[in-house]
Amino acid sequence: QVHLVESGGGLVQAGGSLRLSCAASERTFSSYTMGWFRQFPGKEREFAAAISRSGSSTNYVDSVKGRFTISRDNAKNTVYLEMNSLKPEDTAVYYCAASLYPALTALTHDRYNYWGQGTQVTVSS
Repeated sequence: QVHLVESGGGLVQAGGSLRLSCAASERTFSSYTMGWFRQFPGKEREFAAAISRSGSSTNYVDSVKGRFTISRDNAKNTVYLEMNSLKPEDTAVYYCAASLYPALTALTHDRYNYWGQGTQVTVSS
């Protein structure tokens, strides 16, 4: 069982930045591909970014490419999502998740085994 806790969400103006963190309880954190998903109001959870076990490979949804950066620190059992040039349409609840699939194929929520509780990100115009 992997327990994930997100932090770093909040309210920011358009064009601003936020850094989300997700701390994992599991000492085998480096065994998991880690991903970030987001859920817009009234919508299903959708993929935003994923990072491989070693951190050498990343994957992003087109709408965040060039603005968001996913990274991880396996020594701290933590994955990050650096979000720049935020837009009002980025407003959502952001979730981190752990998967046993490779990062290149861990693109849908059904491929993730463990989830955090979510953190709200609100971007004002």
